[in-house]
Amino acid sequence: MVSMANREALGRMGWILSRMRHESEKRDAPVLRAEAATVDSPFKILVFTMLSSRTKDETTIKAIHRLFPGAKADSPKKILSLGARKLERILYGVGFYRVKTKNLLAICAMLADKHVPDTLEGLLELPGVGRKTANIVLARAFGKNTIGVDVHVHRISNRLGLVKTKKPEDTERALVRIIPKRYVRSLNRDFVAFGQTVCLPRKPDCRTCPINRLCYRIGVTGKCAVCRYGAR
Repeated sequence: MVSMANREALGRMGWILSRMRHESEKRDAPVLRAEAATVDSPFKILVFTMLSSRTKDETTIKAIHRLFPGAKADSPKKILSLGARKLERILYGVGFYRVKTKNLLAICAMLADKHVPDTLEGLLELPGVGRKTANIVLARAFGKNTIGVDVHVHRISNRLGLVKTKKPEDTERALVRIIPKRYVRSLNRDFVAFGQTVCLPRKPDCRTCPINRLCYRIGVTGKCAVCRYGAR
């Protein structure tokens, strides 16, 4: 179900994303550092996104630095040459690192002499790659108009009043229908960065939020002195 209560925010989406990005850069959002570390390679983007599931980006970044510059394993064949035990040691600390080690080795075996798939169907065939991961890779690595909906995107979309949904997959479908195409590709990155630094799950920093005048603060308890809305 799409809530059109916040038409003003939807109409100013370009400005909102710009302000989110500016504030997140000032606060050194982990996802922006992750993007900088993987921007040169669809394979690196795929690996980072897959490893980051249920793991803080700061932890995933450390693992990525151990894997790519540290072990110099920046291709499927090089990762396969590490073997399972060494790869597990490199990925230690990442959530479900043993399962992800197994999946990453399987992915590398499938991609040893191939390019990273540039379609949703192709990416979903890879072990450990779900719809969210696939959509993020398509947007960041291939410039496709897709939205990867994680906990940050789901939370902020509902908190702003852009949508009224209970599941991330419903949020994805709703956002794709209402967000202007020119903003679709950057929405995940900007919402995630903002969710990591300002629009936090438990205690959002509404007092210094640059878009608080456009936010309905749905589900937020209490009331900010600078906000015109309390919890809804």
